[in-house]
Amino acid sequence: MSIKISLITVVYNAGDFFEWTLKSIRDQKYKNFEYIVVDGGSQDNTLDLIDKYNHIITKWISEPDGGLYSAMNKGLHMASGEYVMFLNAGDIFNNNEVLMEVFSSGKPETDVYYGETMIMDEQGKDIGLRRLKAPEKLTWKSLIDGMLVCHQSFIVRKVISGDYNEKYKIAADYDWMLNCLKKAQSIQNTHLIISRFLDGGLNKQNIRVALFERFLIMVRNYNFSLVVLNHFLIGWRFAVSYHKNGRF
Repeated sequence: MSIKISLITVVYNAGDFFEWTLKSIRDQKYKNFEYIVVDGGSQDNTLDLIDKYNHIITKWISEPDGGLYSAMNKGLHMASGEYVMFLNAGDIFNNNEVLMEVFSSGKPETDVYYGETMIMDEQGKDIGLRRLKAPEKLTWKSLIDGMLVCHQSFIVRKVISGDYNEKYKIAADYDWMLNCLKKAQSIQNTHLIISRFLDGGLNKQNIRVALFERFLIMVRNYNFSLVVLNHFLIGWRFAVSYHKNGRF
């Protein structure tokens, strides 16, 4: 019997890219999933797309929310799968067989699956792999070097996931991932490109706030002196990457 996964999309007025995500989920060859859409009360064509793809959408809601992480928590509370994964509007799977490949790479006791992420532009063309590469062995201690695994390439057993801390406006995904890894007993590197991520996003648009929030999260979890040193190094790497590639 295959493992049930809850795929969750949070969307707000992103109809131009939402259909990419819908098509990607529709075309997955792995079919033991439920698909949850949490819309923040969009005024564009988002609801029309939900209606068009209602045959693949298990549950959906459309109402104002308290922001991105409030919406993501709604999705988690609606989920009934053994595992949860977020693909927000514009994010897609790397290929149509990736979920089959992910679940064949682990064991029944695996708590977290992770892999690489391809960055793409607004035309859907590949820009390149994410600058931060997924480590061969990922633990919660790895994240002192930053968010080494993209949120969209992180699949976690629901019972250890917990809620996002909504006091963080930009970096709650980093905090959530760190907490998931702390609880995980078995973490599996799939050695796959799991997702394709639309360049930009909340963190990139608010990089200073993101760095500050991550600093606060790091201080709570790691040695203060090491955090200060690492945060300067992270900021320097961001600056160098942006200078060379025009992206983080």
